[in-house]
Amino acid sequence: MDTHFLELMELAAHLRGREVSSLDVTRAQLDRIAALDGALCSYAHVTADAALAQAEAADAEMAAGRYRGPLHGVPIAVKDLCWTEGIPTAAGMAVHAGHRPTEDATVVRRLKEAGAVLLGKLQLTEAAYADHHASIVPPKNPWDAEAWPGMSSSGSGVATAAGLCHGSLGSDTGGSIRFPCAANGVTGLKPTWGRVSRYGVFELAASMDHIGPIARSAADAGAMLRVLAGDDPKDPTASLEPVPDYLAGASRGVHRLRIGIDEAWTDDVAPETKGMLAGAIEAFAALGADLVPVRFPEVTQAIADWFPICAVEAAVAHEATYPARKSEYGPVFAQVLEDGRALSATAYQKVLLRRMHFRGLVDAVLDAIDLLLLPVHPFAPPTLADMTALGGRPELVTRLLRYTCPFDMTGHPSLTLPGGFTPGGMPLAFQLVAKSYDEATLIRAGVAFQGVTSWHRRHPALLEGRA
Repeated sequence: MDTHFLELMELAAHLRGREVSSLDVTRAQLDRIAALDGALCSYAHVTADAALAQAEAADAEMAAGRYRGPLHGVPIAVKDLCWTEGIPTAAGMAVHAGHRPTEDATVVRRLKEAGAVLLGKLQLTEAAYADHHASIVPPKNPWDAEAWPGMSSSGSGVATAAGLCHGSLGSDTGGSIRFPCAANGVTGLKPTWGRVSRYGVFELAASMDHIGPIARSAADAGAMLRVLAGDDPKDPTASLEPVPDYLAGASRGVHRLRIGIDEAWTDDVAPETKGMLAGAIEAFAALGADLVPVRFPEVTQAIADWFPICAVEAAVAHEATYPARKSEYGPVFAQVLEDGRALSATAYQKVLLRRMHFRGLVDAVLDAIDLLLLPVHPFAPPTLADMTALGGRPELVTRLLRYTCPFDMTGHPSLTLPGGFTPGGMPLAFQLVAKSYDEATLIRAGVAFQGVTSWHRRHPALLEGRA
């Protein structure tokens, strides 16, 4: 049985029914990584021996009737931002090369406790910001090597799309779960800020960092979030809100759910994106959702304010190594830290007050609806050359972040869903946003949409032409 493109929940059913073994599936995944990742560069470290041992243990437990749940025996991988005991965790940085944590991040520990098999660590941009450090070969989009693979969680998006894991962990501070999902044609969930513990995860900007699953379906994302979410004594900012079974009500459909559409906010997106959004709206209408016109608050100032918040919080996170080891930092991220260190307290307080005001305005919009439907980014899927050009054009950077970073500023949860393809065969995606801690409605809507569409089941032929 070829298992590499199975959804996590599909593989879980085969494993529980003893139709396949975790050891065989894990070996197949490791063989596939060895064959394909030399070109894709999605992994920073592959932990083959540990993965095989975990798979063997999972098979033994399931044979003895000790089933831990849908992640049991399933091979997944985590962004190299998350501490892994005894395994290098560099956060895409030269300054942390060779760093071996003495304990697991809470999210890694919870995956292990759920019986997941950890294949390794996935590559990312320097410190989870915008650019890769010069010492790192960036991941390649499996649909087209010249296409953008997404922002900092690019390794997670690439590996999940290419069949090199059955799900992964990403992080999102300005869009870095949503961008890689859109670029690579996979499903991703940015939870509510605080829903998932950040203990043992290198910080970019603490008040905007979100840890969440990148997967092949909404159901897969729900199964992973159930394991990841919950309070954590090691992270007092982790929410005490109860964690529901996200799959328990996932089959209820979307009949009479109120889905908000702001046509003015999305009027100037690329034609391919506009067509994809129209198709998603049509699908939800056919499923019985109520499409409700809304007016979202102006986002330009909120996006502008994202940059100083990120810079100040990153400067705090890196104060032990910057500027003392400045020469080991790349120029883009070093400038971010310089900007954060230079901002005055009064200027920063004004930014924080505007953020509070903006969050209140967004809460008011979401209070009147169940979900908000909008693009991930306004462009057609960009190329690497397009993204290089963005660096000299701040207005295009603002456009890129238009639909993502506002919800890192507010902390609301978002689900990214594949919604179509361009005429050239590149993935297109949209996102749904919900009230804080209402990830269950996101999963419910995602399952309904993916029940009547097949965009999430399309897979790249890969760079070598092998599927």
